[in-house]
Amino acid sequence: MFEKVNPAHPDKIADRIAGALVDIAYELQENPRIAVEVQIGHGLCSIIAETSVRLPLDRVKAAAHRIGNETDDFFTVEYREVAQDALLAKNQAGHIRCGDNGIFKGMPMTEEQMQLTAIADQLYQMYKTDGKYLLTNRRLIICQSHADRHFLSGMFPGAEINPIGDWIGGMDVDTGATNRKLGSDMGDGVTGGGLHGKDLSKADVSVNIYAFLRAQETGKPVELCCAIGDDRVDCRPYSEIVEIARSYISVLGGFEKFAEWGLVR
Repeated sequence: MFEKVNPAHPDKIADRIAGALVDIAYELQENPRIAVEVQIGHGLCSIIAETSVRLPLDRVKAAAHRIGNETDDFFTVEYREVAQDALLAKNQAGHIRCGDNGIFKGMPMTEEQMQLTAIADQLYQMYKTDGKYLLTNRRLIICQSHADRHFLSGMFPGAEINPIGDWIGGMDVDTGATNRKLGSDMGDGVTGGGLHGKDLSKADVSVNIYAFLRAQETGKPVELCCAIGDDRVDCRPYSEIVEIARSYISVLGGFEKFAEWGLVR
């Protein structure tokens, strides 16, 4: 059983805005320390960032409006920025060390996950509007806003299309928050910690990416744990894991692009 949401879902809009701010931080500083939380809905986008580099307010607002306006949802941006905690900053001084405690699990993608992700992408390319999809061994449920239900029924015979009727979706129907769709982003690899709105020193980002890639490579589950301050994870320098994650993010096109679909894409 697997659920997937598309990049226009309110939770993913929040993830994407958080990712865009992390991209800005990396433009301004080689190895920034940043954690961003975004809550969005009903005309308001509230952002809090703990960061080692000041983000220009005009760029923060421009990124939020650019991403939100893709869905024709307009909002006021409220932004609060604070410095990273001094003890946490000291942990990273002069050396890249693990920035979180955590347990992490990478799982090979299943046929079901690949199938539903392909359906989600196909429908997103067609509509570019809020969508949420569920696949089990007996049911395919498609909730796609601003869609022709009869047309989709023809594309997916037997699927349940918008079960409660024509659906508007978007941020005036639902609210969004960062890291609320981890099942969609990580499949069976969900443990603690979210993927989005954080720099690469955070194990929630780098170790989750590393574990996922190892699982795809080996075809087997990968389970890892680490403590804040660790300089080795999985018997290799933490800095190497950070660079593997950096390369993965770079190939995708940045943290905002990573936030669109997560790891299961």
